Amino acid sequence: MSVHVESRGGPRLTAGLGELSALRLRVFSDWPYLYDGDADYEADYLHTFAAADGAVIVGAFDGDKMVGAATAAPLAGHSQEFAPLFEARGFDPASVFYCGESVLLPEYRGQGIGHAFFDHRETHGRRLNAAGAAFRHVTFCGVVRSDTDPRKPPGYRPLDDFWRKRGYQPVPGMTGNYD
Repeated sequence: MSVHVESRGGPRLTAGLGELSALRLRVFSDWPYLYDGDADYEADYLHTFAAADGAVIVGAFDGDKMVGAATAAPLAGHSQEFAPLFEARGFDPASVFYCGESVLLPEYRGQGIGHAFFDHRETHGRRLNAAGAAFRHVTFCGVVRSDTDPRKPPGYRPLDDFWRKRGYQPVPGMTGNYD
């Protein structure tokens, strides 16, 4: 498979929101998300995301087809649901660069695309810092499910080791709920 990964901001970001919405619905319906979303919610969510200053989408494309994507934006301008979690633990939301969701079709996993997603997003955060942002932290959220959940598919491999190898660590006690 010949997949290329690229960052998109501004008009190029908004041009791909429909394709990203469909991809998110498809991937998030599976474990561990078990998300039962709809196209209207996704459109609203993604348009709000795209309007955030400093937002970026990193897309993985097989030819012209989007097969994966990852989002990122300054936390203070994007995800108001998460900001209180950070504030309660002494983090200023303005100092946090938030790597949002990553979605990738199953047949494209295990090829280094997840690393490329993080590389692009982290580079974008550094560019924003060079342009005057004051990020001191880069973060993301992960879905927490019980290892004994009967809905867990056979052969599921959690991504905890992947994240730790990239230098990310869970923050003890920093757990919230997101509808």
